[in-house]
Amino acid sequence: MTTTSPIRIGVMGAHSTGKTLLLRRMEMELRGHGVPVARTGKLGRRAAQTGLPKMQHHTVASTEWIITQGIADEIAAGAAQQPQSVSAVLADRASWDALAYFNAALAWRQQQVPRAERERLRLLASTQRYDLLLATVLDPAVPVERKHDYDSRYRTLVDRHTHELLAEEDIPHVRVTSDPDSQRNAIERALQLCLKEAVV
Repeated sequence: MTTTSPIRIGVMGAHSTGKTLLLRRMEMELRGHGVPVARTGKLGRRAAQTGLPKMQHHTVASTEWIITQGIADEIAAGAAQQPQSVSAVLADRASWDALAYFNAALAWRQQQVPRAERERLRLLASTQRYDLLLATVLDPAVPVERKHDYDSRYRTLVDRHTHELLAEEDIPHVRVTSDPDSQRNAIERALQLCLKEAVV
């Protein structure tokens, strides 16, 4: 069997909509079927540790950092997987996610930035390709843990801008709701994708 590039699976969506948990379950399922997996993430926390703003305070600079650092993490994770014949990189916050958060921050602050800056960020996000992109859907009925002091309006804006961005850019993706069947379907699609590649 010839060596192939790792399968890239990305997830995006508003905070506390189950992205990390979904990828954790997906990782366990893939490993259970013998597929080597690497997972990236914690970009928001790492950006904040460098002194960059987050959430509704996102700027062009913080968005650019998250997009480029996320891409670098995914490339490094994929390189570490070689020379496996079939492997997967799970990206917790796909490149488009940072742009959706930024657009939501601008809407929250009722602020504009130059079109050239917005286009540059869009081009940066578009450089990354995913074999499977998952977009979680905010369910207001699901309570958020008390330790998270989120601005509910901003969280709703992130959800809206996530799905608007995917539609505007015509990006193939799978919507994942809080329904267990929807989550199982997402995991099954990832598993089928990897196992199909394994027999090619």
